Amino acid sequence: MCNAGLASMAYFYCDFKDNYKQSRLDMIPSLLTQLSARSARCRDILSRFYSAYNRGAQMPTGLVLTECLKEMLSLPGQNPVYIIIDAIDECPDVPGVPSPREDTLELLKELVELRLPNLRLCVTSRPEIGIRAVLEPLSLSLRVSLHDEIGQKEDIVDYVSAVMGSDRGFERWRDEDKDLVIKTLSEKADGM
Repeated sequence: MCNAGLASMAYFYCDFKDNYKQSRLDMIPSLLTQLSARSARCRDILSRFYSAYNRGAQMPTGLVLTECLKEMLSLPGQNPVYIIIDAIDECPDVPGVPSPREDTLELLKELVELRLPNLRLCVTSRPEIGIRAVLEPLSLSLRVSLHDEIGQKEDIVDYVSAVMGSDRGFERWRDEDKDLVIKTLSEKADGM
């Protein structure tokens, strides 16, 4: 659909190992860039914001960046826009006002509350209490939990088995020990 110009898509993968992929202020510029690469109208909005901030010499606030994103998503007559946010649970939930995770969840809440008919959000996360507390009340039309699915556990077993089979360091291990590691990791992986 995107290649045919019938929809736009932007994604952001939160990553606890990458300090530049952990917050709302990391996410929004990425989404803005991706959306403006697919749409001349979005590109015009971004260009106007860029010019308003001295052609990049000044850094816009998070509020301004959020408004730019909302403006792009609210364009009249726009084809569906798919935004995929993966692994919200990897945003830090450290003490702060608000934490990067809380701030990111607040952005998602704001986007849902816009009630834009063309906006489709796909958010992935482990089912942590604080995340569920924000996302569940948003009346999302479809929620899928893979957390306890058999296929999820099988994928973990397959992955751990493949790693152990391809690493020469495990060649000397007894089969019983390898099986114990695979069983323990798959049971305690908590879906991850």
